[in-house]
Amino acid sequence: MDNRPIGVFDSGIGGLTVVDALAKSMPLESILYVGDTARVPYGNKSKERIQQYACEITDWLIKQDCKLIVVACNTVSSLALKKIQEKFNIPIIGVIHPGVMAAIKVTKNNRVGVLGTIATIKSDSYGIALREQIPGIEVVGRACPLFVPLVEEGWVNGPIPENIALAYFDSIKESRIDTVILGCTHYPLLNSTIKKVLGETVSLVDSGVATADIVISVLNDLKLFSNAKSRSIKSFVTDSIDVFETLAKRFVDAPINSIEHIDIT
Repeated sequence: MDNRPIGVFDSGIGGLTVVDALAKSMPLESILYVGDTARVPYGNKSKERIQQYACEITDWLIKQDCKLIVVACNTVSSLALKKIQEKFNIPIIGVIHPGVMAAIKVTKNNRVGVLGTIATIKSDSYGIALREQIPGIEVVGRACPLFVPLVEEGWVNGPIPENIALAYFDSIKESRIDTVILGCTHYPLLNSTIKKVLGETVSLVDSGVATADIVISVLNDLKLFSNAKSRSIKSFVTDSIDVFETLAKRFVDAPINSIEHIDIT
């Protein structure tokens, strides 16, 4: 047994959907979450800069005595996961591989859609990982950049998000995909709208939920589960806590015990 916390980080607030998945599936595990809100977005940064940020945050979380780290950011998972896994001697899990493996289990026709930010879709990180598992699988990627501000404004249902989703999903609907990976941590909050527009026959894969399943497996294998009587969820941000505090309740149901400002660099 190991009562040390799990560390989770993202470029901003979206990674709290991964925290939510972890909290629901592991009620005794304490979590430290870092949102690098001073340097968001990561998608327009160089690979070298993203790797630098990832190393800095990982080092900070290790110094807080975390026992395992989850990279909740798709951009970091695409461009820096291998770097930090090689640099640090601690279990580090990204969100891409779990999402890919979950999609492979679900798809029946080997036609998989991926929704993500421009950077994630441009990197083809999900497509590469899917094709490594199943050569010849058809992967249709679609960048949905307006989904992030919609979620942060709280517009997750109704005609506005539905009309935007309709505009985004033309090519995906025509490709006869049967499974869609939500390749951005904001997108699970639009789950009902996405499902409504794509139709009930399309299965949605939440990478955060899939990642939580992998974390459970790793904790079990390494005998790192907590046996604490209670847990805490603490958030740390690199910019003002005010906006983060206001938005956090939309992303995670479990209570956040504290929100603090930190300087990573």
